[in-house]
Amino acid sequence: MTDPFPYTFRLANMNDLETLATHRYEMFSDMGLKEKVDLEAMREAFVPWVKAQMQAETYLTFFAQKEGQVVAGAALMLVNWPPGHLDANPMRGYLLNVYTQPENRKKGLARLLVEQVIDECRRRKIRALSLHASEYGRPLYEKLGFQNTNEMRIQLGD
Repeated sequence: MTDPFPYTFRLANMNDLETLATHRYEMFSDMGLKEKVDLEAMREAFVPWVKAQMQAETYLTFFAQKEGQVVAGAALMLVNWPPGHLDANPMRGYLLNVYTQPENRKKGLARLLVEQVIDECRRRKIRALSLHASEYGRPLYEKLGFQNTNEMRIQLGD
């Protein structure tokens, strides 16, 4: 008999740095950025950055595995934010690097992983969780209750 849901979940650890960087690379590549930016330079810079963030306990990644292999992930970055009108708590959450390998898509993994991030925020009493959605992820985030905000951005430099 085949297991109807053959996935298990775990938190990433320091042995997963290359997997984290690969997921980030593939996520941006799937969005069509490979031809526009140097994703390999981003990948190389990401490994030491994420290692430092994990050591500081400000970056967590929830993984889905199948047969012991990581097939999907979603990260939570904990951001020290000035107390404001949304929440007096100075800690905010930022959801990022939500990625599922192509052969494991459309199985609900991204939703389950984002729900784990949301649960972690609730456990930590973080009331504000934000993200930047790709066109592919937007429908999922809207179903989970995320709303568009008034955020704006300027790109400085080259």
